[in-house]
Amino acid sequence: MRPTIVLGFLGSTLDASKRGPTRWSKWRPTVGMCMQEDLRIDRLELIHGGQHEGLARYVSRDIADVSPETEVRLHRMDFANAWDFEEVYGRLLDFARLYPFDPDNEDYLVHITTGTHVAQICLFLLTEARFLPGRLLQTNPSRGEVSAAGMWSVIDLDLSRYDSIATRFAAAAAEGSSFLKSGIETRNAAFNRMIDEIEQVAIRSRAPLLLMGPTGAGKSQLARRIFELKRAKHQVSGGFVEVNCATLKGDSAMSALFGHRRGAFTGAAADRPGLLRSADKGVLFLDEIGELGLDEQAMILRAIEEKKFFPVGADREVSSEFQLIAGTNRDLGLAVAAGTFRDDLLARLNLWTFVLPALRDRTEDIEPNLDYELDRFAEREGVRVGFNREARKAYVGFAVSPEAAWSGNFRDLAASVTRMATFAPSGRIDVANVETEIQRLTRLWSGSRPSAPAEALLEALCGDRLAEIDPFDRVQLSEAIRVCRRSRSLSEAGRVLFSVSRTRRASSNDADRLRKYLLRFGLDWDRVRAEV
Repeated sequence: MRPTIVLGFLGSTLDASKRGPTRWSKWRPTVGMCMQEDLRIDRLELIHGGQHEGLARYVSRDIADVSPETEVRLHRMDFANAWDFEEVYGRLLDFARLYPFDPDNEDYLVHITTGTHVAQICLFLLTEARFLPGRLLQTNPSRGEVSAAGMWSVIDLDLSRYDSIATRFAAAAAEGSSFLKSGIETRNAAFNRMIDEIEQVAIRSRAPLLLMGPTGAGKSQLARRIFELKRAKHQVSGGFVEVNCATLKGDSAMSALFGHRRGAFTGAAADRPGLLRSADKGVLFLDEIGELGLDEQAMILRAIEEKKFFPVGADREVSSEFQLIAGTNRDLGLAVAAGTFRDDLLARLNLWTFVLPALRDRTEDIEPNLDYELDRFAEREGVRVGFNREARKAYVGFAVSPEAAWSGNFRDLAASVTRMATFAPSGRIDVANVETEIQRLTRLWSGSRPSAPAEALLEALCGDRLAEIDPFDRVQLSEAIRVCRRSRSLSEAGRVLFSVSRTRRASSNDADRLRKYLLRFGLDWDRVRAEV
């Protein structure tokens, strides 16, 4: 059998007793665990304070009497404040790092019955984090009888062994993730992984979060759900303050963000706290943060790092403890290169960056979001509306096709559902209703995509080479480019363009076929997809 080593604190109260034979009728945790018939302790690493040196030696002698095979090693550890978590945890962490653990050849138990509550908690945390590579040992007096030995049990921190506990933990994690998704059962694997990561970061960190993605991808809604999750976890007590930085222009931007003192400028008739002060103890969401001026960016950076800033016209700093969530649809790296965004602010925001995909990149989530938007319509209007089977099939078929641009992302989808629900006869969206909406969306998107006329688009892509292309080829190439710019990948565009001919071949590689076609005209996928 491998030797068993126990590490724990001397109990200055529980391990103390009157010296004499009567002490053997009292339960003393440190001595009692060495009296167990079914627990052999080969070595005891006993931590004590300097003021309890005498008690530690007395207990060691009693252990030698009842368990001669147990070697007792005393470790003096003094605390300026034994109830200071930081000090106690730090000293125990240093002890753990210096101790010559040999888990391949020795078994370790960490005794958590003795010591202050702070010490017990710190031992638990260090064991859970594997700085102390052992299991937790708990002792207690025997029930209904007088026994110096008492009872003992081992607490195994491997929660996976306990099905009911593991199930509850899994359910709690799924609940947090679903909460961030507004309860929508999304089907996109990449999006679900991202939401799981955001949920973990939201409840474990107060560092800034940066949400990137196109307009309408759901940044504002997600920011609010993050705040509501943190509030449910009792991590914030303040409110949620949201501002679109694109609306903050000129001198009013400083006043809106940081507040001002009365008389700071013409029209400042009263003090104004500002948005950062309003977000104290809560969450501040700065949407379109890339639209802020450089001066405002500098003050935001200081407010994030030091939690202090000067209101306009003030000679004293004010403070505000808030968590920042920033949103943008711009490439802030390019903005830094262009000199319109501070690189030090981007570095501060870039710890937790999450890119929300466009709706066209997660079309499998359109159908569950249909039900979500219908529920929202019912809450707003007090009328429950649904699709009939044929209408739902027709709408979803169009919505996931390359013809659906979804340039406004979820805003387009929400508006579309609202229109159909409003015009639905007798609370049912029928095929005619869907066909009308598809025509409306097609007209809407025809002017929203970088949609230069076909000839102008060809000229922009091909340049001087356009004069060398026959009119017949221009028509064909224009259609190919149109499909490419509406598709998510080269393969998808190939399937659309060669949907008939591909069925007549034994094998097909649509992507390669399209790539070679574009190459004939000096074009490639990235060039065709680029904004022109």
